[in-house]
Amino acid sequence: MPDYGDQVRRRALLSCVVVAGVGAASLPAAAQPSGDTTVTFTVATANLTIEVPSSRNLGSGFPGQTISGQLGTVTVNDQRAAANATWTASVVSTQFDTGTDAPAEIILPNLVNYWSGQATSTTGTGTFVPGQPTRADRRSLETARTAFSKTSGSGNNTASWNPTLEITIPNDAVGGLYSGTVTHSVA
Repeated sequence: MPDYGDQVRRRALLSCVVVAGVGAASLPAAAQPSGDTTVTFTVATANLTIEVPSSRNLGSGFPGQTISGQLGTVTVNDQRAAANATWTASVVSTQFDTGTDAPAEIILPNLVNYWSGQATSTTGTGTFVPGQPTRADRRSLETARTAFSKTSGSGNNTASWNPTLEITIPNDAVGGLYSGTVTHSVA
């Protein structure tokens, strides 16, 4: 005849071992050194992309002065391999401000001038046209402007340029760090 007391004792012992094992697994682990990495990527559309500098500091200036500087290389990469692969890159600016909307702490986009300059490099065939080849051709960025275009040619191609911004600081501007966004797009 089976000894049920022995079976109950074995089950109780087994339950204690299982509970002890579960309890040990739920204890917090010692803190490990760690670090975060911000990862970004672009989802390309129709194999036509544009790369721009992530940020640029143009230095400083006083009220009533004009500051200028190059943004860094902008590149259009057209891998559509189309028979008539044309594109137009556009540029526009937000206002520049200190983080508030006080009138003396805003520089409107009509005071932000842009010129593309000539291409710094191109690949592929076709006609690459700067939107504003020289400073005399500069345009304010309160509305979208053509920065660069490819008007003819076929096959894969790239074009790069290093545009210049020129910002007029209003006479009544308050001192501080001003920031804004210059957006390039291509279609």
